[in-house]
Amino acid sequence: MAALSTSDSTVDTAVEPAVVDLSLTGVRELNAALHAPDVADKASAWRVTSPAGRHSIAVGLDAEVDVRIEGHVGYYCAGMNQLATVTVEGNAGVGVAENMMSGTVRVRGNASQSAGATAHGGLLVIEGSASARCGISMKGVDIVVGGDVGHMSAFMGQAGRLVVCGDAGDALGDSLYEARIYVAGSVQSLGADCVEKEVGPEHLAELAGLLDAAGIDAHPTAFRRYGSARRLYNFHVDNASAY
Repeated sequence: MAALSTSDSTVDTAVEPAVVDLSLTGVRELNAALHAPDVADKASAWRVTSPAGRHSIAVGLDAEVDVRIEGHVGYYCAGMNQLATVTVEGNAGVGVAENMMSGTVRVRGNASQSAGATAHGGLLVIEGSASARCGISMKGVDIVVGGDVGHMSAFMGQAGRLVVCGDAGDALGDSLYEARIYVAGSVQSLGADCVEKEVGPEHLAELAGLLDAAGIDAHPTAFRRYGSARRLYNFHVDNASAY
């Protein structure tokens, strides 16, 4: 794997990261190196060059490493992430940070559909806009989007927080459970069982913390909060004939 170079153990890896050129090295080889049991000891910082929209880059990481990808990525980048910090210096395809558990994933550009899908924890930051179904079935992740989100974002969101600094498309929060949604711009429409809710002091504090963690300059008082009306939780006898 000649294109992969790691620093000597006596060198500060924060200054001299391991460098992988994906025009010379395959994604499978990169991921195998990042999955090594001692990866954080050998090289805690990584630079990935020439990604050229390849899929499944830096997936399944479970160590405290910092991976910087210099360019656009394809499907499922940083999926199933644990502990790692992954930064995409470009746009991301479908399912970025899908099913992530912890750590931080940051997209400097825009993200395609289903960003942060089913994610259980950690922080996903999209500095640009996200397409449809951002945060679909989110289960505890925090997602902060600097721009807009597409239709059916946070669909079936179970837990976690989605912060949208721009506008939201149709059916926001459709079939929502207990995830919290904050939107600074306009909302085209709310999905089934999603309603606007009061913003209290605890929500302003929560927003301030999320925006600070994401490094996004926005004021918490500019946001409105949305959540579940909890009407879909229980069986209603009046609807029995429909079953």
